[in-house]
Amino acid sequence: MLPPPSPPLQSSALFLDFDGTLVEIAERPEAVSLRASTRAALAQLETKLNGALAIVTGRDIASIDDLLAPIRLPTAGIHGTTRRDFGGRVHRPPYGDSFLRLAKDQLAALAAREKGLLIELKTASVALHYRNRPELERACLAAMEDLADGHEGIEIKRGKMVVEVKPDGANKGSAVSDFMSEPPFFGRRPIFAGDDITDEDAFRVVNSMGGVSIKVGEGPTEATYCVRSTSDFLNWLEDLSRTTRALEGQRERS
Repeated sequence: MLPPPSPPLQSSALFLDFDGTLVEIAERPEAVSLRASTRAALAQLETKLNGALAIVTGRDIASIDDLLAPIRLPTAGIHGTTRRDFGGRVHRPPYGDSFLRLAKDQLAALAAREKGLLIELKTASVALHYRNRPELERACLAAMEDLADGHEGIEIKRGKMVVEVKPDGANKGSAVSDFMSEPPFFGRRPIFAGDDITDEDAFRVVNSMGGVSIKVGEGPTEATYCVRSTSDFLNWLEDLSRTTRALEGQRERS
């Protein structure tokens, strides 16, 4: 598969997954680290894209704000379940807290029996990480299926060593579509980069719009371009930022 091109930023909208794309995946969600050069590249690209830069992630929006600070970008969290647009308005689905409490209690019992599992509570979903106990994949999936059984409007989402229950219907592809219907994204060519199964929804949407879809890492994908690792993608992103700065310098000198 081809490496990604360097797109014309003045007509592009850039959407980025976070874990596995902007940072290396860590054993615990709070253990990730955004390198300084990536933060600087994001700040530069936000300016050059006239604000048409968004994060589309499985994390909560608040978590992304903490990790990117002082940068604050439009963000779709929990796989598109919540979304903060360019104007700062947060879009949330109707969702019952009673289900989240039930999920927390049932999964806590499983985690107490099986050490090494990690429960991550989000604004509108619950994730069960089994990176430290990969042999428990089937048990974790079964626990989530038990949770979702009998509850309308709930879906199970799988990722790298994690399974999650969330409201049905929203995904990263729908989040990209929603952003693309609004300024400053409207009318631009979308670019989306991600590494996980959950990013395939966004790849399909971006491909349907004639955009650029970038798979980070190995594995089957519907993306049209590929880079081998998170480090390779960050080098591409930072090169894109540096190229932009160089072009600006040439314009100023001419």
